[in-house]
Amino acid sequence: MVAFHASALDGLARNPALPAPLLLRLLAFDGGGDGPPRHALQRAGLPEAAVAVILAHPNPGARIDFAQSTTAEPAQRARLADDPSPTVRAALAYGPAWHGQRTRVAPLPDGVCARLLEDPDPSVRTALLDSPHLALSFVASLATHRDPAARRSAARAWERLSPDERSALLADPDPEVRRAAALWECRRDARVTAELLRDPESAAEALRRGLLHRADAERCVAERTHLAALAENPSLPTDLVEQLAVDPDEAVRLAVSLRPELGETRRMTIDFTVGAFDRGNVEWVRDGLADPEVLRRAATSAHPLLLRTAAQSPHLPPDLLCLLARTEDPMVEDLLGVHHPDTPEEVLMRVYARLGGTFSAWMAETHPRFPREGLAARYADHPDGNYRRLAVRDPAATPALIERLSHDPAVWTRQAAVGDPRLPLPRLREALHVPELASSAGANPALPEDEMAAVLDRAGVPA
Repeated sequence: MVAFHASALDGLARNPALPAPLLLRLLAFDGGGDGPPRHALQRAGLPEAAVAVILAHPNPGARIDFAQSTTAEPAQRARLADDPSPTVRAALAYGPAWHGQRTRVAPLPDGVCARLLEDPDPSVRTALLDSPHLALSFVASLATHRDPAARRSAARAWERLSPDERSALLADPDPEVRRAAALWECRRDARVTAELLRDPESAAEALRRGLLHRADAERCVAERTHLAALAENPSLPTDLVEQLAVDPDEAVRLAVSLRPELGETRRMTIDFTVGAFDRGNVEWVRDGLADPEVLRRAATSAHPLLLRTAAQSPHLPPDLLCLLARTEDPMVEDLLGVHHPDTPEEVLMRVYARLGGTFSAWMAETHPRFPREGLAARYADHPDGNYRRLAVRDPAATPALIERLSHDPAVWTRQAAVGDPRLPLPRLREALHVPELASSAGANPALPEDEMAAVLDRAGVPA
């Protein structure tokens, strides 16, 4: 297949105006062994006829792509639970391998997960237990499963388990299950913490989260055992916290500076360093991203990592959102642009201006609040093509301007213009045959149906 025919076909797979008969024709395509374009298989709102074509597709790669769709309904994907290929079933069990920060993946029904956990192929069972998309109700139901790996996973739902289930996991015959259970139970049982400290594989985690006997804490400080982890421990006595606050190890001091009980004045007297690109993943703030009190404490702090963690909350109230938008911390701005639905336009534009073609800039540009009006007047003649591309977003941009930008020296600007439905039809038809523009032209919703059919014909898609 000629490369630009393949590109036009890939664009057509993304085209929201693709009629159902042409979509079904595209989905049935074998693609020379590669299957149909992934975008066709992962379109939102696929009709039942399209789902039926995918489920029966002879190419397992097509079924895998559908199994990993972030837009398909769980009940639709679940119909692959009986697929003859274990690779397809494993893809279904794990779910989407990548999804955007603004995308929420609905879990498969518990009953389907239970069937996949009984799959005869071990790769399917492993993929299911490794999945980040399982409902907590299903995870909790694994506490009495005969498979030790499943029982070990059940510990992730510790707070949902009954006292009897917790006791059973703590006394499980499998040592890995016992360790996973103990790492949860140690948060309220110092005796369990003391036992975990004797296990090199669990000592650091137990020191970070477990309820500590003072003697164990003193010994770890004296022996300098996992001090950065110990410095996070909620039960660490105050005098030992103060001792670690002046520790020669910078990582230890930084960990102390992030403790939730510290007042702001004390926090900022600690000598710590935060890198310009340190994202911030402070656990007590991450756990409270929907808690107004936690958010207020973090967002009004002067500590960069508390601010950056708070900026990952979509629940920031307007006053805290405005406060963070004025921090002049580029990392805070990036995170607001990714996570908050009401990020101010000026913040999104600063992220875009600073980061160019990066993921964060793309997230800013695709944000619902990214500006549109006035961009043509401001940027159509900008010396930087990355800005000229923004002119295409303006509802007031004329067809003549869109056509002009479709000949722009910068390829990204040309592609954006060619994908715009205001592009005059002769130029759109021409762009279908230009290698770097064919994909954008194929995705243009103004492409006439006869031209869409011609794209399929030229790419060798059977009628």
